[in-house]
Amino acid sequence: PTYPMPASSYHNGWAGVGGYYNGNSYYGYPIWVGPAYGGPLFFKHYSTLGFDPRYKRDAYTNYFENARNISLVDQAYCIDNPGGYAGYDEFSWGLTASFNPWGYSAHSPTNDNGTIAPTAALSAMPYTPDESIAALRHLYDLYGASLWGTYGFRDAFNLGASWFAPGYIAIDEGPIAPMIENHRTGRCWQLFMSNPEIAGMMRAIGFDYEVDYDS
Repeated sequence: PTYPMPASSYHNGWAGVGGYYNGNSYYGYPIWVGPAYGGPLFFKHYSTLGFDPRYKRDAYTNYFENARNISLVDQAYCIDNPGGYAGYDEFSWGLTASFNPWGYSAHSPTNDNGTIAPTAALSAMPYTPDESIAALRHLYDLYGASLWGTYGFRDAFNLGASWFAPGYIAIDEGPIAPMIENHRTGRCWQLFMSNPEIAGMMRAIGFDYEVDYDS
């Protein structure tokens, strides 16, 4: 509030850089901002752990709709499974940054090696609750102790390589609990959005409120 950045920092910086606007459709779902196919799903998780995207749009997109469509594109890609990877289907989906049998990578439809990370579908729960809850149930029931342990789901798995991550990575697992809570009660969103500087920021950038989705 004392030394605010000008709105131009957002429009000319973050949103003004090349690659922010997309405007293409994938599997029938339009993506207004973000990389091809939406990129790794963590893009849509960390950005909205606190910021509530519901009912909000700026000059570029409705951010809830955009995040929901990116999540659905990720699931549709895994159903389509153009790489023919083992285990991909409507219940086993979710490409994001995680360990894999050969190291660590930001997995996405354009960077896919057969590795599914449970955090991807679970942290999309505010956007795709039915699909995400079905994925949670499926992964827990099908893989049991191979994928579930003391701290919840292990980092990732790759059936083609007969590999399950031996442990957990906090930065990968981190969005799961807050995003489940945002789906359940919206509490993390409520706490963050109650900060007084948020409303002024939104006015300066030019956010509008709209209701154009079913929630």
